[in-house]
Amino acid sequence: MGDSHAWTAAPAAAEQARSVLAAAWSCAVTAEGGREEFVGAHSVTDDGRVLLHVPEDSALLAAAVCAPRGEPSAVLEFADVAPVPVRGRIRARLWLAGWFAVADGHLAFRPTRVVLRRPSGAVVVDVDEFTAAAPDPLALAEARLLTHLADCHGDAVQRLTRLVDPESLHGAVRVRPLAVDRHGLTLRIERVRDHGDVRLPFHAPADEIAQLTERVHVLLAQAGRASCPRALQRQRTDGDG
Repeated sequence: MGDSHAWTAAPAAAEQARSVLAAAWSCAVTAEGGREEFVGAHSVTDDGRVLLHVPEDSALLAAAVCAPRGEPSAVLEFADVAPVPVRGRIRARLWLAGWFAVADGHLAFRPTRVVLRRPSGAVVVDVDEFTAAAPDPLALAEARLLTHLADCHGDAVQRLTRLVDPESLHGAVRVRPLAVDRHGLTLRIERVRDHGDVRLPFHAPADEIAQLTERVHVLLAQAGRASCPRALQRQRTDGDG
C-alpha cells in the first residue's frame, strides 16, 4: 500500500486534465466502430477540443459521420506516464466523452464529460472549467526537466529527501523525481514491496523554467538547513550559555 500525503499547493483538477491532454502523445478512441489506438495523430485547441487525423477509410470516421450530433459518439482515453522510470509509471488517466464532427479533413472532438483518475481517486471535471483552464506552463517541458534531474542530479534528489518525514523514508530503496508542475515537485519513494509519493511545494508558483530553477534551489537550501537540526539546536543552546 502506498503512502497517503496531502498535496499542498497542487494544480486544480481542470488544470491537471488540460496538462495531461497537452502532453499526451497518444490516445485510445472507443466508438461504435471499435477501439483504435492513435500515436502522434492528435492536437489540442485552446478550448480543449481534440483534432484527430485519421485515414479516410477509418471506421472511426464512418462512425462519426453517422452518429447523431450532440450524442456521445466516442470516448477518448489519455494516459499520463511518468517520464522517469519508476514503479507504477501511470500517474493519471483522462477520459473524454463527447462527439466528433468532420472538419477540414480531420475529426474535431468536443468533450461533453471529463473524468480524471488520479491515485487519490476519480473526479468528474466540470466541462466549462475544463474548457477555460490552461495546461500547466511546465507541462510540455516536464519530461525533459525530470529526466535531466534524475540522470544528472541524483545527488540533489537525495538531498531533497531531508525535507521528507523520516517515517516515509523507512525502508526506502530508491527515490526518484516523479512529477513537477508550477506548484511543486513530487518524489516517488520506492521500497521493496510498495511505494509512496511525497510532494514538496514551492514557496511561489513557477510559470517558466527560470523560475523553476530558482524554486528548486530554494528547496535545496531548505534541505541543507534541515540536514542536522539536532546539532544546530545544541549549538544555539550552548551559545546562549
